[in-house]
Amino acid sequence: MDRRIKFRHLEAFSTIARAGSLKRAAERLHLTQPAISRTLKELEDITGARLMERSRSGAGLTPEGEVFLQFAEQCMDALRNGLRSVRAGAGAAGLLRLGVLPSVATGLLPRAARHFADANPDVLLEIHEGPHKDLTGRLRSGTLDLVIGRLGAPETMDGLSFRQLYSEDVVVVCRAGSPAAGITRFADLEAMRVLYPPKNSAIRSMVARLLIAQSVPLFSNRIESASSSFGHAMVLSDPQTVWFISRGVVAADLADGRLVSLDMDTGATIGAVGIMMRAEDIPSASARAFTKVLSAQANRGTTRPQPQA
Repeated sequence: MDRRIKFRHLEAFSTIARAGSLKRAAERLHLTQPAISRTLKELEDITGARLMERSRSGAGLTPEGEVFLQFAEQCMDALRNGLRSVRAGAGAAGLLRLGVLPSVATGLLPRAARHFADANPDVLLEIHEGPHKDLTGRLRSGTLDLVIGRLGAPETMDGLSFRQLYSEDVVVVCRAGSPAAGITRFADLEAMRVLYPPKNSAIRSMVARLLIAQSVPLFSNRIESASSSFGHAMVLSDPQTVWFISRGVVAADLADGRLVSLDMDTGATIGAVGIMMRAEDIPSASARAFTKVLSAQANRGTTRPQPQA
């Protein structure tokens, strides 16, 4: 390996490739755009090849870049795994960085985190919540170790492995006592304010297919958001709002009666929830331990979301 190539070169190149633009990559790495552009140019000068084509729409890999990306990410993964192993062997406190989708953050994760922390007091859990596309991008770039959430569309899972924990559906909910509670047809939701999953969410395509099957066009009165805190605040404060959301996000609200689920068939939205990691990674000891705890908690009957009849 050319000694002039540094980890920062590989990290910047990989992040640009996964983000699809220098601007987004710079934001993820907390760098300025000129700085990350300069780093990419240094790498191309060292390799003697043009690794990326830049345009107004973003940055894409050249054929040489496609080849180099595979080896660059393997090199980064090997170095990270080596550092984790050395630190674990030296008795140093470990760090496990988790990305979690909202349905897991409010349901399965708190129990799993509590059990894991009790058994692994020397491992610091760092938990990041966000939309599917952002979290899987950060997983590929190496800034997250695991992502827990819904299985995404095939194009979002490139380079990642997936281990299923359970299945859950999407529900349409409103505040208890809302006039929407009696609605049974998707088409009639046009009269309400609709909180709808945005394009970068894991459930967007499922909800879209459900509406297409019902011959219902995309709602003109929708607000698109992946924020569970905003969704809760909006639907609980406004009786005219309904919310398309994964059952796990609102399970506690449905159980205590603050929210009610509309009597609609959403069985077509049932999807797998599980653990994502980089396909070529050798999981660290802490990642393996956390995966074991998650599986044990998911296998408990009380943790499984129950779809509507």
